[in-house]
Amino acid sequence: MIPILFIIDPPQSLQLKKDSTLALMKEAVKQNHEVFFCLQHDLYIDANQLFCRAYRFELDIFPKHAKTYETHPISFFHALFMRKDPPVDQAYLYTTYLLDIAEKSNVKVFNKPSSIRSWNEKISILQFDTLIPKTLVTANPEIVKQFFKDHGDIILKPLDGMGGKNIFRVSEFEKNLNVILEIMTNHGHQMIMAQQYIPEIKWGDKRIVIIEGNPFPYALARIPKEGETRGNLASGGQGVAQALSKRDMEIATIVGKKLLNEGLHFVGIDVIGDYLTEINVTSPTGIVELFEQTKQNPAELIINALH
Repeated sequence: MIPILFIIDPPQSLQLKKDSTLALMKEAVKQNHEVFFCLQHDLYIDANQLFCRAYRFELDIFPKHAKTYETHPISFFHALFMRKDPPVDQAYLYTTYLLDIAEKSNVKVFNKPSSIRSWNEKISILQFDTLIPKTLVTANPEIVKQFFKDHGDIILKPLDGMGGKNIFRVSEFEKNLNVILEIMTNHGHQMIMAQQYIPEIKWGDKRIVIIEGNPFPYALARIPKEGETRGNLASGGQGVAQALSKRDMEIATIVGKKLLNEGLHFVGIDVIGDYLTEINVTSPTGIVELFEQTKQNPAELIINALH
């Protein structure tokens, strides 16, 4: 039995039926570990030592929990999962700095805090230029307009979003490009990403889970609902498990090997058609749906990796 800490969003905000963090916590209990959880602000430093005010995870009453917390030095925990959802804002970044200290206390931190900071979930795909669609990163609306002229059908996305929020498809009939760019770039001061539209999105935006550098053998293809271009489950997409294709496996193996070397043990990559589109290192999801549909449990593999 080992003590494991999960840093999570407020328990009442979790979607209990399909939340990946809850699935991991349940699996840890199943494997007879002591499971604790806390929020970001429950971490603190006193006398140059990192502490946490943590609550014991009790499955039968969660998301409710005991009103009293336990205070432990971070070294009390064998492992720690950073499972706070983006955006990666100042509070999030400060938490990763504290988790650097946890690593120095020989706590296994999933994922490595410095790598979470350096692997932006949108921009990091540029490290794999042979695997990605035509991609542009800029704050300049005029450069985006030229990219649009060159490719005719593009996707615009912020660099700090999740769940398909504030993602736009711009096609030849788009008359609102100027105002979209004004808002997204904050009049030329905020960088965004533009990508060539991939028609294969109609077959699904494939979430591929990678554990310890190894791709899970099934992807969760998130198929857009009628009239949508986003497959994200949070945007109404339907999740359908499917075996990895040869190209899926090729992409996931290349990316997984690199990420493991960076201390990123549990990640989710997004693949549309034959292209890598995002790398999710903060709080990957989709493992509940994969388990339900394939009867193979990613959470078990992830918790096993702690030993």
